Amino acid sequence: MLEKIRQTADFIRTQVEKLPDTGIILGTGLGELVNHISIVKEIPYTDIPNMPVSTVEGHSGKLIFGNLGGRYVVAMQGRFHYYEGYDMKQVTFPVRVMKALGVETLFVSNAAGGMNKEFRVGDIMIITDQINLFPENPLRGRNYNELGTRFPAMTEPYSKELIALADKIAAEKGIRVMHGVYVGTPGPTFETPAEYEYFRIIGGDAVGMSTVPEVIVANHAGMRVFGVSVITDLGGKDITDVPTHEEVQKAAIKAQPFMTEIMTELVNRI
Repeated sequence: MLEKIRQTADFIRTQVEKLPDTGIILGTGLGELVNHISIVKEIPYTDIPNMPVSTVEGHSGKLIFGNLGGRYVVAMQGRFHYYEGYDMKQVTFPVRVMKALGVETLFVSNAAGGMNKEFRVGDIMIITDQINLFPENPLRGRNYNELGTRFPAMTEPYSKELIALADKIAAEKGIRVMHGVYVGTPGPTFETPAEYEYFRIIGGDAVGMSTVPEVIVANHAGMRVFGVSVITDLGGKDITDVPTHEEVQKAAIKAQPFMTEIMTELVNRI
């Protein structure tokens, strides 16, 4: 794995003149952020050695380098999911490469189903913690000390400092934000009413099929993380609505301007 990371990072260095210190994974709900990046270089995943290719509708496949506000960033336009058939090493490989390029702060976003009774469709949830219900941990297997310690602490998976700053920005701009715990599941099925209820009982506020593996690896690598979910549907025993991928995308698009505003200002201020 070390050799693949080095090979990919070395290739990217030949393609760009400047290296970023901030990485962004443009999940569902943050696609519009690309329009706010002054793009210097785009590299399709298909051109990058060892990089998987996203197969999900709504997820493009390229690395974008450019300026967002006053900061030079690298953005993943399109992420990889466990349910696509990739193993956890592949899902989290781009995070490893970002670290090898010098990225110290990672921003992640996703679409999520809400089970917190105070949530509404279209809400923005700042992630304060997570619950890993994937059947495999991305750190399973041999540990490379060059990448991180064998048993990394997960007591602050999402930076409290960045959460406080995001809250301040949202208050200044009059944007409603919620806080909550994100539950990561393998997918690709949406959750049953009983599963939503179970996730709520064990401490979850929203559930999705991504993010958790990437955040584990980012913490293992010593990166600061900020995460945000757009609540695209609601679930539980008393909710009979049937979610679809199209409805998830529509709700995410509606929330995009607010998520983009918070994220752009947050990146600019760190």
